[in-house]
Amino acid sequence: AGQVSFRNDKAGRLQTMVGKKSFTNQQIQENIHALIADLRRLKPATSKGHFIRKVTISSTMGPGFGIDLSTI
Repeated sequence: AGQVSFRNDKAGRLQTMVGKKSFTNQQIQENIHALIADLRRLKPATSKGHFIRKVTISSTMGPGFGIDLSTI
């Protein structure tokens, strides 16, 4: 619905939901792109270095797999 909500922990890891089981691959991909774009937009101007270092996606209790940031 045009909303991006996320939370992060003390270690700097960000957790959010990008889709449900009923979503198509295209819908999940669009949500991931929107999340990354929003995070890049929210990057503080004083922040130096890589703001997003690693992206991993997984189901709630399933194994995670990495996503190449150059493809996003």
